Amino acid sequence: MRPLLSKLALAGLALLAPATAVFAQAITPVHPNLIVLAYHDVRDDVGQLADKDPDATSTDHLVAHFEWLKANGYHLVSFDQVRDAAKSGKPLPPDAVLLTFDDSLESFYTRVYPLLRAYNYPALQAVVGSWIDMPEGKRMPYNGSDCDRSCFLTWDQVAEMQKSGLVEIASHSWGLHQGTNGNPQGNQMPAAAYLQYDNATNRYETEAEYAARVRADLAKSADEIAAHTGVRPRAIAWPYGSFTHVGQDVAASLGMDISFSLGDAVPSLGSGGTIPRLLVSDNVTANRLGWLMRHQARVDPTRAVQVDLDYVYDADPAQQDRNLSKLLDRIKRMHPSQVWLQAYADPDGDGVANAVYFPNRHLPVRSDLFSRVSWQLRTRAGVRVYAWMPVLAFRFPAGKDLPSLAGEPAAGGDPFRLAPYDPKVRQMIGDVYEDLAMHSSEAGVLFSDDAFMRDTDRLGPWAKNSPAQNTQALIDFTQYLAARMKKWRPQLQTARNIYARPVLQPNAEAWTAQSLPAFIKAYDMTAIMAMPQLDQQTDRIGWYRNLVAKVLAEPGATDRTLFEFATFNWRTKKRIDVRDINDRIRAVQAAGGRHLGYYPDDFLHNHPDLEAIRPYISASDYPYPEPAR
Repeated sequence: MRPLLSKLALAGLALLAPATAVFAQAITPVHPNLIVLAYHDVRDDVGQLADKDPDATSTDHLVAHFEWLKANGYHLVSFDQVRDAAKSGKPLPPDAVLLTFDDSLESFYTRVYPLLRAYNYPALQAVVGSWIDMPEGKRMPYNGSDCDRSCFLTWDQVAEMQKSGLVEIASHSWGLHQGTNGNPQGNQMPAAAYLQYDNATNRYETEAEYAARVRADLAKSADEIAAHTGVRPRAIAWPYGSFTHVGQDVAASLGMDISFSLGDAVPSLGSGGTIPRLLVSDNVTANRLGWLMRHQARVDPTRAVQVDLDYVYDADPAQQDRNLSKLLDRIKRMHPSQVWLQAYADPDGDGVANAVYFPNRHLPVRSDLFSRVSWQLRTRAGVRVYAWMPVLAFRFPAGKDLPSLAGEPAAGGDPFRLAPYDPKVRQMIGDVYEDLAMHSSEAGVLFSDDAFMRDTDRLGPWAKNSPAQNTQALIDFTQYLAARMKKWRPQLQTARNIYARPVLQPNAEAWTAQSLPAFIKAYDMTAIMAMPQLDQQTDRIGWYRNLVAKVLAEPGATDRTLFEFATFNWRTKKRIDVRDINDRIRAVQAAGGRHLGYYPDDFLHNHPDLEAIRPYISASDYPYPEPAR
């Protein structure tokens, strides 16, 4: 957003008056009452605090879970019932719960299986073939423990439980429950969901090579399960909950046409989908588990920080590492819930992507950096990372003849934007988005503020459209881009920037092709640029309160709208005082705004000041520094 804002600040949207007066990401579930629980190890000695295995459940807590489910009228269903519901729409009983257990741990036979028989509860066990096949004398780390062969089930135990009729045996892969080298920097990413990078040849595996690797593993897993139980697996639980549509298609072709992931989403049993499961972790009590089950569809407040990857990049690798360390330390201490991370390179600040930070088919790669930084932010700082990308502002070396909406930037300050109605433009931008998802681990995508159209633009076949039709046409284009990404990141969330002007003045849709009601229906989050200086408006608290009032008047907007504040004034070229930023955040919260963010975060120069901004943007329960001793 920085590059475009710096241009628009010169003129402001107020001066760009008109010359003339999804699908939704949240799919309605077929059976909204289904809850799928994902357990792992069950031990007698699980500690209440800071246990070495965060996913372990104590035996007494599992008994309490079963008693709670029984006492509260939940109906424990079998995998067969869930599969029938997914395939034929056969109704499930109300308040249906499916129990699943991962990792083929020995405790499933010694502690869980006796309880299943006592309660007559069906369950699914997802087995890792290579762990069951572990030779005597070999050891491996497992969730803070050092495991040998005795940690895992035997094939005889697996066969016995399968024959009982209570336990469905699913694949958890044969050997994909591990990390694989996912980029040139050596980050270890889930092997089932990411392309392998070969440092010897300096290349990523191709889509065909990835599919062949996954097929070989899953075929071995399925064959082995069938050899020991007499029944081929019909489901796969993806290791770490990470998967791709490419891998999903491979699994289905091997007979595993139902698959499970991890996540808080309410399960959908539509055809071809992967069913999310609620991870049971931290040895939760029965009451806490019940709360989580009843609030699975809750919308937690978002706290987002938008970061320029241009600030991390440096031609000197040592300096780049120092920049990255500074960013990671700051985000970890600040503890927002999301980081919106620039994935394209824009060192000249014109808002146009001439290069990107990931391998792709059409643009120069300034550095293969996005994958590394996003993975480090995810694993070391504990945040969800959204890839921030332009929608139309691309300058392809081989695309000099591609049509644009308004040519090169004019006095009005609009950036160069390609024409989204052109098939070749659509294909090339779609290729870049798919390549981004193929080579990185983003949880979502932020469509930047270059996705707008003027009625004075060269609109081609869209010239006869109404403003609302052009708004929807741009939405359709972004959803095409999201669909290209979802081939590799099926659980991808979407966010899109919108200017404040169309919110405050709905007729501005005529010269922006932006509409808050349409965006709310189309995206998981709409990020309103709460930056009055862009419109040459007076930067007063009343402006922000008025903006919130307009948002709250729109049905459904509260949970799907984020207010994004500026930390830099592009008109005066000066930083905004952190006290003023905090005053604006406080005013928006007091007026009813739930989701908050800011841009830019200048982590190299500590602006806004970490200790000052943290209480206002942190997602932590206690966002204050520890008291001095």
